[in-house]
Amino acid sequence: MSAELPSQPSLRRLKQFGVRPNRELGQNFLVDSNILGVIERAAELGPGDVCLEIGGGLGVLSEHLAERAAHVHVIEVDRSLEPALRDALDPHPNATLHFGDAMTLDLGALDPPPTKVVANLPYGIAASALLRTIEELPHAELWVAMAQKEVGERLAAAPGSAAYGIPSVIAQLAADVRVLRGVSRRVFHPVPNVDSVLVLARRTGPAAAPELRVLVQQAFAHRRKALARSLSLAAGAPPGIRDRARAALESLGFPADARAERLAPADFRALYETLAAGGPTTAAHTPTTDDGPQ
Repeated sequence: MSAELPSQPSLRRLKQFGVRPNRELGQNFLVDSNILGVIERAAELGPGDVCLEIGGGLGVLSEHLAERAAHVHVIEVDRSLEPALRDALDPHPNATLHFGDAMTLDLGALDPPPTKVVANLPYGIAASALLRTIEELPHAELWVAMAQKEVGERLAAAPGSAAYGIPSVIAQLAADVRVLRGVSRRVFHPVPNVDSVLVLARRTGPAAAPELRVLVQQAFAHRRKALARSLSLAAGAPPGIRDRARAALESLGFPADARAERLAPADFRALYETLAAGGPTTAAHTPTTDDGPQ
């Protein structure tokens, strides 16, 4: 029977354990082992690294990491994959398998704490999972993740671009994020209907404070409106926030009616600090019938 099984680990486990990919969970398993070397080099794997993998799947990346790192935490939500993952990880005492939802699991309790996140992220949670690990894993310094092309481009987007938005700002407040390369659809089974990219993020500072994240979310909530106007439309907006935000923007060198997409992540931090400190209370601009785009 073993002679009839494919040599590639994912394909072998698919057949050996009768695994059927669950599309509702966004399961697209890695079946081309050549991509593992690309991921390994990008992640700069060393014997002292503690890696977190979100979405263990059939364990092909999991075992690759376990052979090269001090410890590997593998999170998988689908318990039906346990036999395949045990087959991959049982030979590695430095690997810990966690069954649960990566969006609710207590990441801070992982021991030893992860220093790198290396994963083929499930499409449905890719951006949220990466942002959550940036926030909740302060010891993590590097992320190498495969994600849907649009998600990766959004995380790495520059100010003023169509893709630039909340995920871009939140991620880039704490890390330098870039798209390394495209990834062929053919490295996955089943072949997805979307393109993928390999994203690299290198930590540059602590995660954004909750209040700063709220400011970013409110600023982009009405993307076609001026940033100050968008802040004033938020539930529970403090009195006078529109005028204060307009004045703060001008003090930072922006037009009073600038939209959120014009501000770089560092500008959002400066805006938050200006407003938190009391900031300017009046905007030094010529009154108009409206404050720009509404």
